Amino acid sequence: MDVIVTPTPQLKGELQALSSKNYTTRYLLVAALAEGTSTIYYPAHSEDSDAMRRCIRDLGAVIEEDDEKMTIVGFGSSPRDVKELDVGNAGAVLRFLMAIASLAPDVTFINRYPDSLGKRPHDDLIDALGQIGADVRHNDGKLPITIRGGAPKGGKIQVSGNVSSQFLSALLFLTPLLKEDSEIEVLHDLKSKVVVGQTLEVLEQAGIVIEASEDLMRYRVKGGQKYAAKEYVVQGDYPGSAAVLAAAAVSQSDVKLHRLMEHSKQGERAIVDVLRMMDVPLTHDNGIVHVQGNGKLKAVEFDGDKATDAVLAMVAAAVFADGTSRFYDVENLRYKECDRITDYLNELRKAGANVEERRSEIIVHGRPEGVEGGVDINAHYDHRVIMALTVVGLRAKAPIRIHDAHHVAKSYPIFFDHMKALGANVEWVESK
Repeated sequence: MDVIVTPTPQLKGELQALSSKNYTTRYLLVAALAEGTSTIYYPAHSEDSDAMRRCIRDLGAVIEEDDEKMTIVGFGSSPRDVKELDVGNAGAVLRFLMAIASLAPDVTFINRYPDSLGKRPHDDLIDALGQIGADVRHNDGKLPITIRGGAPKGGKIQVSGNVSSQFLSALLFLTPLLKEDSEIEVLHDLKSKVVVGQTLEVLEQAGIVIEASEDLMRYRVKGGQKYAAKEYVVQGDYPGSAAVLAAAAVSQSDVKLHRLMEHSKQGERAIVDVLRMMDVPLTHDNGIVHVQGNGKLKAVEFDGDKATDAVLAMVAAAVFADGTSRFYDVENLRYKECDRITDYLNELRKAGANVEERRSEIIVHGRPEGVEGGVDINAHYDHRVIMALTVVGLRAKAPIRIHDAHHVAKSYPIFFDHMKALGANVEWVESK
């Protein structure tokens, strides 16, 4: 399905932020790795979290759920012997479960999205799993991937953090369950350190003890640990909310978003700080972000690695800022559902934005007068691209049509419902 976004000068209303996808997938995993019953309150409902639910069920977890909570009886360190797992298009779910699959005899992760997740590389994790004794068969580092494990060993493990922090997180979930102690060393650089902080936070809540160096490049993990069965409450999601806040910022608005904790460890919380730097009138108190936008923004410079999943929304706001904005240290955006630098900027140019790319930078020459629009746009099957292009469409001079916009469901299935509730003129249409 496509979406037509028609220019909308004013947004008004109140929304409850969606629950965090990142925290939900992590809580689902630690609940599955516990022996006993855990409860997760306000779990996110998205294609990614549904993929984790489906896969831990296949691996032996027993799940019951109602509207507000989910109970999970875990399988501990003994996943069921399954031949295939389908993670859909969820990269983090794939990588976390590749590590857990090394506890099982023979698991193949199938390739259902050859044009998206099927193109993404996983070599760094494959190398690390080889170091602990897993036999990994793969297609040049890509799906389909078969893991023959059963008895992984601890010890010294090296993993590159250059492409993604998810490879490290995968090892941090696995190594406490191994019999031997482990030492993990991160090579090169570590992308998205803030997200590793979320993994460590969830592991600590689940009763796991890990010693981490201050720079998050070295870890000591005691073997033989057990995950505790616990109760978890999922906080509101900043990455998805970033697009809603950016939309409020570029329009005449009076928008309140609830359930966004001021002191969250989600790096994308920085969307609030960046909008403040852009002179957007807003307050953030008691978990409520209140934007009273006037459509006037000023340019900004920002280290995008601190808030990877909010960068595209920030760029969308910067399209309408007065001056030139620069988002740097963002190379890892190239290794997502699509190349979120080249692919995204190509679509922004179609809509009339003045943007430049470097290997690890996005430069935006703002157009406060707005962009032309009036074009069809390819969203490259990427939920973040879809949401960010919607922000641009609200301030364009003519409607834009976003192809395959239904892929927004990967993280925010009701994004367009929420935008309509605020008064945005968006309409679902059949794909051409």
